[in-house]
Amino acid sequence: MIRTIKINSKDNVAIVTRDVKRGELLDIGTEAREDIPQGHKIALAHLQKGDEVLRYGVVLGTLRKDVEKGDWIGEHDLDLPLSPALSELTWTGGPECDRQKKPGQPPFFMGYDNGEGKFAGTRNILAISTTVQCVKGVVEAALSRIRNELLPKYPNVDGVAALTHSYGCGVAIDAKDAAIPIRCVKNLMYNPNFGNEIMVIALGCEKLTLERLLDNEEINSDNVLVLQDCKGANEMVDSIVDMAERKLAKLNKRKRTPCSLDKLCIGVQCGGSDAFSGITANPSIGYCSDLLTGYGAAVMFSEVTEVRDGVHLLAKRCSNRKAFEDLIREISWYDEYLAKGNVDRSANPTPGNKKGGLSNIVEKAMGSIAKSGTAPIERVLGPGEKNDAHGLIFAATPASDFVCGPTQLASGISLQIFSTGRGTPYGLREIPVIKIASQNTIFSRWPGIFDISAGDIIDKGLSFEDIGKRLFELVLETASGRLCQAERNGFYNDIVIDNPAPIT
Repeated sequence: MIRTIKINSKDNVAIVTRDVKRGELLDIGTEAREDIPQGHKIALAHLQKGDEVLRYGVVLGTLRKDVEKGDWIGEHDLDLPLSPALSELTWTGGPECDRQKKPGQPPFFMGYDNGEGKFAGTRNILAISTTVQCVKGVVEAALSRIRNELLPKYPNVDGVAALTHSYGCGVAIDAKDAAIPIRCVKNLMYNPNFGNEIMVIALGCEKLTLERLLDNEEINSDNVLVLQDCKGANEMVDSIVDMAERKLAKLNKRKRTPCSLDKLCIGVQCGGSDAFSGITANPSIGYCSDLLTGYGAAVMFSEVTEVRDGVHLLAKRCSNRKAFEDLIREISWYDEYLAKGNVDRSANPTPGNKKGGLSNIVEKAMGSIAKSGTAPIERVLGPGEKNDAHGLIFAATPASDFVCGPTQLASGISLQIFSTGRGTPYGLREIPVIKIASQNTIFSRWPGIFDISAGDIIDKGLSFEDIGKRLFELVLETASGRLCQAERNGFYNDIVIDNPAPIT
């Protein structure tokens, strides 16, 4: 008998845990009336055209046709409901959830304490920042020498990362929305994993000038190299290598020390999601998030288009009026941004999401929000805005994996948890990325990609609390130096900066 999974008592659909052939018997007491792919929805009752389809206890849409119990309900069978109206949301004076303070001896991790009450690093990395894409080729040439010639001399340094990007010139540098990419580029260099060592490579004629990125006292020969001041290729590369060695000598003095969890700032993200993401991996992340914030850590979740249809749920969780107002502001900005491009929310999910059983953005949103757990939202950040708060943070970023990750990085995360059901080798050189699979089939098919699987929730009847506790321990181990699979394989994505401003 084939197992189905129903999330909420109100639901009139369930998902099937494996591919189903027509006529096979299901645990809902009926046979499948047609072939149904794994992860897709099956009707639990006779429904008529226009009836609401409910999963997670929320309306995914209305039916375009009559269906019988045992029928497959796919993406083309549903009309999207309207998004929650932001104008109708009000702050109710406090969250409908409680901060979960944990009893007993607080755990710790072995991190790099940056002092002055700042978040600690989980890695010790030399970051080479850039003002403009034009310098990337020279920086990459220098990187080869730094890794081969210098890093072996400084064993306490975990690596070197070039924060190259496609911004900096040929752009409307004073346009209203240019504040977003400039803020991201600036805040990236102050990530906790970089040990307060600033190293910036500029060209000399770009629009993104040094004065826009650094304080006056930071603009000096110890921190900045302008390539147009150099005499030829060799001097450019040699000068970068020489500056890097001076920085490496300082970073090599850093040591791991016991750090309380209020020194930890992590991000959570999902990509390549399937129907299981919202019932295995993401709730497990949410439980882990509640544990972390209960011990004082900062946990950042994001992806505006993937929470938009649950914004009314998030609004109820804002712990203060400012967080509520900032949430409405950031979601409103994104609504307007999408409207400028004549794009609506149906542009998300992806084809892979739909193949994995997610019919529309409402269904995807409910599963995505599960990553945030149950804690109150203490602060809402604009894209790339630096975080200084503890507890649960909403950072308003695009949903795209390779944009969301660097934007959270700019906001100060030193580790990320990333869930996927379809599979992606995503990783970042600047921070460890713990990959959690939503099902054991993808975990087994891609050995060496994932760090943990939530598939035993389906296959062995474990709870998301069970997996969440395992994930919590893995976070502490990884923050203390344990390499994640992406680090072992050297699978790293580029730094992609969100730039909604015009390019001239």
